[in-house]
Amino acid sequence: MSTEPVDPDERDLDDRAAGAPRRRVLVYSAAALAVLLVGAAIGMLVTLTAVGSDAPPGEGSVDVGFSQDMRTHHLQAITMAGIARDRTTDPEVKGLAFDIETGQLDQSGQMSGWLTSWNQPTLPPPGQKHMRWMAAGGHDHGGMAMSPDGVDRMPGMASTEELTKLRSLTGREFDVYFLQLMLRHHDGGQDMAAYGADHAQLAYVRNLAEKIKTAQGKEIELLTDMLRARGAQPLPDN
Repeated sequence: MSTEPVDPDERDLDDRAAGAPRRRVLVYSAAALAVLLVGAAIGMLVTLTAVGSDAPPGEGSVDVGFSQDMRTHHLQAITMAGIARDRTTDPEVKGLAFDIETGQLDQSGQMSGWLTSWNQPTLPPPGQKHMRWMAAGGHDHGGMAMSPDGVDRMPGMASTEELTKLRSLTGREFDVYFLQLMLRHHDGGQDMAAYGADHAQLAYVRNLAEKIKTAQGKEIELLTDMLRARGAQPLPDN
């Protein structure tokens, strides 16, 4: 089952009271939009000022496929982190959620800027399978060879039902489930980041892919420790 990316500015406002809480949400949403726009501007500037590159990467390239798919992957993490940042009462969970949200908003903006400069859609076209750009290299995920047609749902992506369940929980149950979903999500993106770092045509794409792999690798360790401290285990891979 595929999961449609959710706009990071749509912040589950229907269950909030009017007044100060609503104003706080609007402030967070405006700040998130600003981070996204700054990242996009940086991405376009890097693309336009890059020297020594040939024609921009085209449809079907690793650069375009990585940027579109990783941006889709990031947008779901941003959505989950935004929910956690607003709802949790655990300072450690709130701090981690804020870091994930702001970091991935910036990276998503950069990838959007690249794709715009390359005259490519900023998200995969409707109906297009994911990770087709990894199939040419004979890549496998979890011991299973990647189909040339790609996959309907990228590894680590939460289903609609899982996101609905996350929104329904409170307290410790919410914190644990958020950490479990985010750990699986980060782990699922590692192969894409590693492949992009090794095979992208453009140096700045390889550089961001390597940064994503390294940063999320560290966050995987932190998420695992946080779950262990709360007496919980990771979810199975999907």
